Amino acid sequence: MKGSKKERSIALYKAILALKDLDECCRFFDDLCTPGELRSMEQRYDVATYLLQDQVYLEILEKTGASSATISRVRRNILDNSSAGMMRQVILRQGLASPEKQPE
Repeated sequence: MKGSKKERSIALYKAILALKDLDECCRFFDDLCTPGELRSMEQRYDVATYLLQDQVYLEILEKTGASSATISRVRRNILDNSSAGMMRQVILRQGLASPEKQPE
Protein backbone atom coordinates (compact mmCIF):
# COMPACT_ATOMS: atom_id res chain seq x y z
CA MET A 1 0.00 0.00 0.00
CA LYS A 2 1.26 3.46 -0.94
CA GLY A 3 0.60 6.08 1.75
CA SER A 4 -3.02 6.05 2.88
CA LYS A 5 -4.32 5.16 -0.56
CA LYS A 6 -5.35 1.54 -0.93
CA GLU A 7 -3.95 -0.53 -3.73
CA ARG A 8 -6.24 -0.91 -6.71
CA SER A 9 -8.27 -4.10 -6.95
CA ILE A 10 -7.74 -5.44 -10.46
CA ALA A 11 -10.67 -7.89 -10.31
CA LEU A 12 -13.21 -5.24 -11.35
CA TYR A 13 -11.19 -4.20 -14.40
CA LYS A 14 -10.71 -7.80 -15.48
CA ALA A 15 -14.46 -8.33 -15.13
CA ILE A 16 -15.13 -5.32 -17.37
CA LEU A 17 -12.75 -6.71 -19.99
CA ALA A 18 -14.67 -10.01 -19.88
CA LEU A 19 -17.96 -8.40 -20.94
CA LYS A 20 -19.08 -9.60 -24.37
CA ASP A 21 -21.15 -6.73 -25.75
CA LEU A 22 -22.84 -3.40 -25.05
CA ASP A 23 -25.93 -5.04 -23.52
CA GLU A 24 -23.79 -7.02 -21.04
CA CYS A 25 -21.84 -3.86 -20.25
CA CYS A 26 -24.99 -1.85 -19.50
CA ARG A 27 -26.44 -4.65 -17.37
CA PHE A 28 -23.15 -5.10 -15.48
CA PHE A 29 -22.92 -1.40 -14.62
CA ASP A 30 -26.63 -1.34 -13.69
CA ASP A 31 -25.86 -4.11 -11.18
CA LEU A 32 -22.67 -2.46 -9.93
CA CYS A 33 -23.62 1.22 -9.64
CA THR A 34 -26.46 3.30 -8.32
CA PRO A 35 -28.41 5.34 -10.89
CA GLY A 36 -26.72 8.49 -9.52
CA GLU A 37 -23.23 7.01 -9.89
CA LEU A 38 -23.97 6.02 -13.48
CA ARG A 39 -25.35 9.47 -14.30
CA SER A 40 -22.22 11.09 -12.84
CA MET A 41 -19.85 8.91 -14.88
CA GLU A 42 -21.92 9.37 -18.05
CA GLN A 43 -22.04 13.13 -17.48
CA ARG A 44 -18.26 13.40 -17.01
CA TYR A 45 -17.68 11.37 -20.17
CA ASP A 46 -20.09 13.61 -22.11
CA VAL A 47 -18.32 16.71 -20.74
CA ALA A 48 -14.93 15.33 -21.86
CA THR A 49 -16.32 14.61 -25.32
CA TYR A 50 -17.75 18.11 -25.71
CA LEU A 51 -14.51 19.68 -24.46
CA LEU A 52 -12.57 17.75 -27.09
CA GLN A 53 -15.05 19.06 -29.67
CA ASP A 54 -14.09 22.62 -28.65
CA GLN A 55 -17.48 23.44 -27.17
CA VAL A 56 -17.58 26.23 -24.58
CA TYR A 57 -18.58 25.85 -20.93
CA LEU A 58 -22.06 27.35 -21.37
CA GLU A 59 -22.89 24.98 -24.23
CA ILE A 60 -21.61 22.01 -22.22
CA LEU A 61 -23.55 23.12 -19.15
CA GLU A 62 -26.75 23.39 -21.21
CA LYS A 63 -26.25 19.99 -22.86
CA THR A 64 -25.14 18.03 -19.81
CA GLY A 65 -26.38 19.89 -16.75
CA ALA A 66 -22.86 19.58 -15.32
CA SER A 67 -21.69 22.28 -12.94
CA SER A 68 -18.89 24.60 -13.97
CA ALA A 69 -16.75 22.91 -11.27
CA THR A 70 -17.31 19.50 -12.89
CA ILE A 71 -16.54 20.87 -16.35
CA SER A 72 -13.39 22.50 -15.02
CA ARG A 73 -12.29 19.31 -13.23
CA VAL A 74 -12.81 17.19 -16.34
CA ARG A 75 -10.96 19.76 -18.45
CA ARG A 76 -8.03 19.74 -16.01
CA ASN A 77 -7.91 15.93 -16.11
CA ILE A 78 -7.79 15.92 -19.91
CA LEU A 79 -5.11 18.63 -20.06
CA ASP A 80 -3.04 17.18 -17.22
CA ASN A 81 -3.09 13.87 -19.06
CA SER A 82 -4.03 11.94 -15.93
CA SER A 83 -4.14 8.17 -16.32
CA ALA A 84 -2.01 8.59 -19.44
CA GLY A 85 -4.84 10.52 -21.12
CA MET A 86 -6.95 7.40 -21.47
CA MET A 87 -10.32 9.16 -21.60
CA ARG A 88 -9.05 11.38 -24.41
CA GLN A 89 -7.69 8.35 -26.26
CA VAL A 90 -11.01 6.50 -26.00
CA ILE A 91 -12.99 9.52 -27.22
CA LEU A 92 -10.63 9.88 -30.18
CA ARG A 93 -10.76 6.13 -30.86
CA GLN A 94 -14.54 6.39 -31.13
CA GLY A 95 -14.22 9.22 -33.66
CA LEU A 96 -16.05 11.68 -31.40
CA ALA A 97 -13.35 14.37 -31.78
CA SER A 98 -10.41 14.96 -34.08
CA PRO A 99 -6.86 14.23 -32.81
CA GLU A 100 -5.75 17.83 -33.07
CA LYS A 101 -8.55 18.97 -30.75
CA GLN A 102 -7.37 19.96 -27.26
CA PRO A 103 -9.53 21.90 -24.81
CA GLU A 104 -8.14 25.35 -24.03
